[in-house]
Amino acid sequence: MKFEKLEEGKFRLDVKGYVCPHPQIYTKKALTKVASGEILEVLFDNPSSGESISTMCDLTGDEIVEKHQVGGQFTWDIQKA
Repeated sequence: MKFEKLEEGKFRLDVKGYVCPHPQIYTKKALTKVASGEILEVLFDNPSSGESISTMCDLTGDEIVEKHQVGGQFTWDIQKA
């Protein structure tokens, strides 16, 4: 798991190689470290993690503003509510 600041207002969380529920747990923790309106880019490779991250965002009001998939790797941009 790697959390880093990319630029002002944008952060990256790399949870490739982790299986549920870890990607969702790490995403939830990372979102507590960013301010409202900032973007968290989440990289993951466990397809079922997408469902739990999406459900979590629905419950918290955070918005998935962009989704990409290349092969088995997913990149989602989440804007914190």
